Amino acid sequence: MSYTTLEIEHSGKTATIWMNRPDIHNAMNETLIAELTAAFTHLQLQADCRVIVLAGRGKSFSAGADLDWMRRAAGYSEEQNLADAQRLAAMLKSIYRSKKPVIARIHGAALAGGTGLAAVCDVAIATEAAKFGLTEVRLGLVPATIGPYVADAIGWRQAQRYFLSAERIDAATALRIGLVHEVVPAEALDARVADIAEAMAQGAPQALSSAKDLLAMLREGSPWDDQLLEDTAGQIASVRAGAEAREGLAAFFDKRPPNWS
Repeated sequence: MSYTTLEIEHSGKTATIWMNRPDIHNAMNETLIAELTAAFTHLQLQADCRVIVLAGRGKSFSAGADLDWMRRAAGYSEEQNLADAQRLAAMLKSIYRSKKPVIARIHGAALAGGTGLAAVCDVAIATEAAKFGLTEVRLGLVPATIGPYVADAIGWRQAQRYFLSAERIDAATALRIGLVHEVVPAEALDARVADIAEAMAQGAPQALSSAKDLLAMLREGSPWDDQLLEDTAGQIASVRAGAEAREGLAAFFDKRPPNWS
């Protein structure tokens, strides 16, 4: 597939999706949104891709919405604005619900929608100079489509503060509130992302997907929920009887790499 706002690089079992609008800090418009949706949909079907990295060319990860796109959207009808918002929502969902693990490689600005992109990825690694922020209210807007993902990542109490204050969030604060998993020096970013991608790629393809399904089950569950405990027992019973588990256990006992490696 060819794209105008993205570049996709493959290295081993990892596919890196580079947002490639460096002159405007990878700000999102309707084209970038559509192409991100298409790229994530396409990579779900590629057997040689085990892990996806989302990154930005230039000085920033993503500075949020393209000002020209926002200017045009201000003249849209309510119906047109709804269709536009639904396309953004579909893009975020395609990343969050990816069957393959997704790592955010974050540097520079990751503001508004860029903060949302960080939140929809399974793992977020940022440089020490990365900056986040939910700046929408200062423009008379609200962080609506990204809201479910950001609030889930940082918790309701922190969301109350940052949705309303629009304060900039530095990398250390982002780490403390759970928006990112690690903060590293800029020169160590690529190596750290590669290390995590390699660790993930050692997992069996279907097991990785099933682990994400398990996380979805656990997200709203509780150890006091007997149905959840029954469902998780059923999941491991089903997985254990599958070909991947048989191969994984055989490889472990034979002291050899499994066939998916």
